Amino acid sequence: MKVAYKADNLNIHYSDEGNGDTIVLLHGWGANIDVYKSITDSLVPYFRVIALDLPGFGKSDEPSFPYSVIDFAEFVIAFLKQLNIKTASFIGHSHGGRITIEIASRNDNPFALEKIVLLDSAGIVPVKTSKQQFKIKCFKASKWILNIPPVKALFPDALEKLKKRSGSADYNAATPMMRQSLVMAVNTDMRDKMPHIKVPCLLIWGEKDTATPVSDGKLMENFIPNSGLVLLQNAGHYSFLDNPYTFKKVLFSFFNIHT
Repeated sequence: MKVAYKADNLNIHYSDEGNGDTIVLLHGWGANIDVYKSITDSLVPYFRVIALDLPGFGKSDEPSFPYSVIDFAEFVIAFLKQLNIKTASFIGHSHGGRITIEIASRNDNPFALEKIVLLDSAGIVPVKTSKQQFKIKCFKASKWILNIPPVKALFPDALEKLKKRSGSADYNAATPMMRQSLVMAVNTDMRDKMPHIKVPCLLIWGEKDTATPVSDGKLMENFIPNSGLVLLQNAGHYSFLDNPYTFKKVLFSFFNIHT
């Protein structure tokens, strides 16, 4: 494991193992590179594999401002440029998939992109139901009321309690800075970026994924040229852990690894 001193005065924890063509692994929200060790270990005999704890996750420093998806993407690009990477493929899981989509949709990267794998990827913002829209309106109204100075003085902890009741597990576990990043991320729809991806794209999905449902994978398959979707049986959002045997076979086939 290595620590790199990066832009924005951040110490970034990362691994850089193996030789040959480069594969970059981007983790999901709230995770870190240790969660993906099985993927790294399987690929290292055949590739150079770079995995980093993104800013604000794992053992890496938190950014000094809330990162958008574009900010995360530009950080990764700068990180790889510092490592003098000229050609790379990407594997992006969940939030890492959002970042991968942003990078792959660009035509001005300082490196050539060969292939990408979107693994139970985020990037599709679902249409909110009437019930969800009503809940959001109630939350915003309550937030406005609790921010009125006299109310805030009387109930100083009420707003934080409201956020915890209304927020997801990821939101509640995040620091105030990373919560702002999370809100930006979950509200960023990547559909307009997907048609600009020109490299081969493998979509791998757990058929029981409830965080990013299979319907998201099917939409991405429609939007991304030269893409194909593979469903892993009896697997959820961390499909590579739930069904590692099939996952490895599919991944090795995509990267032309013959054992």
